[in-house]
Amino acid sequence: MLRSIKPGRRAKIRCHHAKGAVRQRLLDLGFVPETEVEVIRKAPLGDPIECCVANYTVALRKSEADLIEVESD
Repeated sequence: MLRSIKPGRRAKIRCHHAKGAVRQRLLDLGFVPETEVEVIRKAPLGDPIECCVANYTVALRKSEADLIEVESD
């Protein structure tokens, strides 16, 4: 899952398991399958997680990052 990727590492999105409005929000933000995402940094307690996807940065909650399945390089 995206939450387990360490800051500074890249991964490719395989799929996400979100439903409803959260699913649509993730798709609108560019979290679509086969897209590369980089974890920039995490807050001290792990929430939120700052990611770079499609040349812009996005902050995700841990609960949202747990819905995104990735494969690391």
